[in-house]
Amino acid sequence: MYMLDGIGLDEDSARVYRALVARPSATAAELASDVALAVGRVTELLAALETMGLAARQGADSERAVASPPGIALRALLAEQERRLDTVRSDLVDLEAVYRESLAGRTAADVVDVVLGADAVRQRFAQLQAAAAHQVRAFVRSDVPFVSAEENAEEERALLRGVRYRVLVERGVMDDAHFYAAAREALPYGEYVRVAPTLPTRLLIIDDDIALLPMRRTTDEHYGAILVHPSSLLDLLVEVFESTWSRAARLTDEGEPGVVGEEVEDLDRSLLTLLMVGLTDARIAGQLGISARTVQRRVSVLMELTRVATRFQLGAEAVRRGWV
Repeated sequence: MYMLDGIGLDEDSARVYRALVARPSATAAELASDVALAVGRVTELLAALETMGLAARQGADSERAVASPPGIALRALLAEQERRLDTVRSDLVDLEAVYRESLAGRTAADVVDVVLGADAVRQRFAQLQAAAAHQVRAFVRSDVPFVSAEENAEEERALLRGVRYRVLVERGVMDDAHFYAAAREALPYGEYVRVAPTLPTRLLIIDDDIALLPMRRTTDEHYGAILVHPSSLLDLLVEVFESTWSRAARLTDEGEPGVVGEEVEDLDRSLLTLLMVGLTDARIAGQLGISARTVQRRVSVLMELTRVATRFQLGAEAVRRGWV
């Protein structure tokens, strides 16, 4: 499927245009059959495509439409879109300058904004990630998040454009049997995950510019969040994150080489990682899709291999050997 929404085509318009491109010429009825839309709807869409310069009427038969050459028509639309974006960028620079000037005049009340309502919080959560330029830092608790993982499409988009994520989760989040696998899948895109026993709050920090954290929940009608702008309070939240991050256990590799030693199987590496995070044998088994007995057996084999007497010693030896 071609992604034409960036130049102003909705899904139906894009389907009609693609179908028209595939034919030398077509009537609305013929295209309606191709795209499974009503003839009247296709007629409206063809008129809109003509206005955009993407279609024209065949000279010999006004009932038949022909597609404008994509290389010409779409390039013109892209040029117009780029012109509009240049205008927006210019306005953005001006607005940023005005905003920076206004920061100097902020009072204590201006440092914090309140976002009320679950829908408004979800919208702001997405907007902040969409605006991230370099880094997103997050505390994820095991209670209800700002949004569910399925709803958080902006995280994937941010990772794809090169934004690094550092995500610190509570150990209770590991109750989700699929979490470890998802964390490993996100690692190549620049998302690093660590685990702490507990966290004081949910938190989202975008670059060093703004933070979002929840208000105390009372009722669903009064659910809300707090936006913290550049200030000593934001500096404090950044320091809390960094301090907590430095003490947390790594769930995924962060690109720092360990000491090269004997190789172990990928399963054992994952098992050791989850063991060091503090999960029980049963929860490790759930994350890896194996039995608790297999976990115990593999731990025993690794302890014998490394000649240690305790699981704590096994973790330290695994780090020394570069296994985790």
